Amino acid sequence: MPAVFLKDRSLLLVSGAEAQSFLQNLITTDITSLGADEARPGALLTPQGKILFDFMIWQDGDGYRIETDAGQRDGLLKRLTMYKLRAAVTLAPSAEEGVTVSWDEDADGSQGVRDSQGVRDSRFAKAGVTLIRRPGKHGDGQEALYDALRISHGIVTSGSDFALQDAFPHDVLMDFNGGLSFRKGCYVGQEVVSRMQHRGTARRRVVTVSAATALPETGTEITAAGKPVGTLGSVEGGHGLAIVRIDRAGAAMAAGTPLLAGETPVSLVLPAWSGLVFPASADEASA
Repeated sequence: MPAVFLKDRSLLLVSGAEAQSFLQNLITTDITSLGADEARPGALLTPQGKILFDFMIWQDGDGYRIETDAGQRDGLLKRLTMYKLRAAVTLAPSAEEGVTVSWDEDADGSQGVRDSQGVRDSRFAKAGVTLIRRPGKHGDGQEALYDALRISHGIVTSGSDFALQDAFPHDVLMDFNGGLSFRKGCYVGQEVVSRMQHRGTARRRVVTVSAATALPETGTEITAAGKPVGTLGSVEGGHGLAIVRIDRAGAAMAAGTPLLAGETPVSLVLPAWSGLVFPASADEASA
């Protein structure tokens, strides 16, 4: 079981009598249904429905731990403090720095017993991988191993795969990975994402990208017949991730039009766990 230390991850602790209701009314995740053994993705959105901060969240005693990119932690803490007002909530950075992830690709992702040293990442569980997240350093595997794993399963990370304040939760598959609730009450940006859900207007989606040769660098435009389809994100050799317009990509594939990342021919596949398919025509895309 590989164990990789992600040094650029940081943690916040949210505790107090009103911790659950405070977070439930702010973030995209339905934390009232959060299992004791799982970590779920989540986001704090702008009022316009775009991702301002993204993170993983899990229970920690009577409170919660929020794991985010180290570069986001202080900004997220400041924003949560702004919303706190008089709520009976304590917000504080954790003394632990970094997070270790370990996984077993042979597992079916359905284990119900909490790992004594961490919590299961629900995003990977949907892809059939049991991946455990644990604060602190508990392994020395190469980070490239983890990147290759998440690339192969279509699991994105902000910074490498999308820019904060530029992506909607649907763009990064939060409507399928457990990070976005349509059943709980209002939260910041909820009206916009609910409208996208009910109208079926989400067109930008995460895909896995493959090529016969090494892919070009992150940020390279993906095109079909010279027209932009999306942008390449994380890259490991001939495999990568991208967020693309699936209507445009689907139409190109149906017509036999080559897809290119820069000058490199590529193939695009939607993550199987999402259940999504490429629309083959403009009519199908708007259905």
